[in-house]
Amino acid sequence: MNIYLHVEIIARELNSKLLLATIAASRGHNVVISNLNGILNNINKNIFPPGIFHTKSLTPKIEKINRHDNLLKKGFLITSIDEEGGLIYNDYERMAKSRYSESTIDQASAVFTWGLDDYETLKKHYPKNSSKFHMTGSPRADLWKPFFSDQSENISELPKKPYLLISPARPMLFANHMKPFHEIIRLAEDSGELNRDPKSFEQLFNDMGIGYRLTYNFIEAIRYLAKQNNGYDIVLRPHPVENIETWKVYLKNIPNVHVIRKGSITPWLHNAFALIHNNCTTALEASVSGKPVITFLPFPQYYDKQIPNRLGLKAKTPEELLTHVNKIFNSIRSDKTKINEQIPDIVLNKINIDNNELSTLKIIKVWESLIEDKNLQFSKTINFNWNFGIVKFRYILKKIFNKLPQAIDKNHKTYWKFPPLNYNYIIEYVNELQQILNISEKLECKFISDRTILIKKVKN
Repeated sequence: MNIYLHVEIIARELNSKLLLATIAASRGHNVVISNLNGILNNINKNIFPPGIFHTKSLTPKIEKINRHDNLLKKGFLITSIDEEGGLIYNDYERMAKSRYSESTIDQASAVFTWGLDDYETLKKHYPKNSSKFHMTGSPRADLWKPFFSDQSENISELPKKPYLLISPARPMLFANHMKPFHEIIRLAEDSGELNRDPKSFEQLFNDMGIGYRLTYNFIEAIRYLAKQNNGYDIVLRPHPVENIETWKVYLKNIPNVHVIRKGSITPWLHNAFALIHNNCTTALEASVSGKPVITFLPFPQYYDKQIPNRLGLKAKTPEELLTHVNKIFNSIRSDKTKINEQIPDIVLNKINIDNNELSTLKIIKVWESLIEDKNLQFSKTINFNWNFGIVKFRYILKKIFNKLPQAIDKNHKTYWKFPPLNYNYIIEYVNELQQILNISEKLECKFISDRTILIKKVKN
């Protein structure tokens, strides 16, 4: 079977897609990981034969509906799990209305959900297609489990001292976004979001205002913690859509503070001794991972009661933050802190955690059942041997072109979501996954371009 995994944001999705690809390839499937253009361009050139196209959302945009129609006509099946997750919200009602429609679900063969909340809400709103919903959980949440906590990912920037991880609040990403705010509004309008959700226009402006205020409060708190710290460093990890240079300006010359956004946040969380956040999905990840969580609430916010801000210890001032952080840090140094094995119920309602089977494997089994039920073979395999020389030649030309000043100026704004893939990183990560999962099959990782990779089992 051929499986095409659509990745939008590398830092958020790549590792979970590599987990999906590693297990699926070990079961004999051919798996391509790429951005949308990398998949569609090769489909349009008839290089990619039919298979399962697994995408990151089913938002009811006209262009997406048309795109999926074309894929269906070419013999593809469409499946999806929404990478946004809706994990911070107390219910999934708003997400169910804005991120899905009857039309997009009609086009899909299967829709995977993070947990019970989105599963039951989607079944309620779209009863005609209720059989398409599968409460598998997310491969991203698989990697949050302590089972994967030993993954090193070769983090060369890892501070030598123990460190406190700080994940900025969701509204702060609007204040520090890679795009100017008017562009965010324009994109929301073009995508139909403002029409589907009348409250979104006002909320975007509210988030922008709160984001700037929170940014200031976080800067002041970091300065205070850095000055008063008791032998630890601080790592601030900007959101994937934030401009990292903005934070480097804000936190310049503050000792023992690192602004780093390399790879997924998961290994950084695994290696931290605690997390400070405000309304951030990482707080749920920390709860699953067993890491101490401190929620910083410097002023009342309209989303104070959303799920992330209900987790962990609470602090309203830098002084309260320091008290909580030092208590956790001193306990760890004296070996008194144990991993919190009890995941809060509000997290378990959002994220399906099955200690007996990975969510990744559940998804793959649904894919396999779809092929069996529809009596589809997808027998034509992905083979680039005949045109690999041409692909490689184009890749070399593209690299040369992208080094030119005009190309760098044109492309630097678009590569932050999906920068070129790192071959060595992928090889090492897949090998590490095989060791952790005890996968003995020999797998091959073959780069088709700098943003497209094929993973398959080597035939004996």
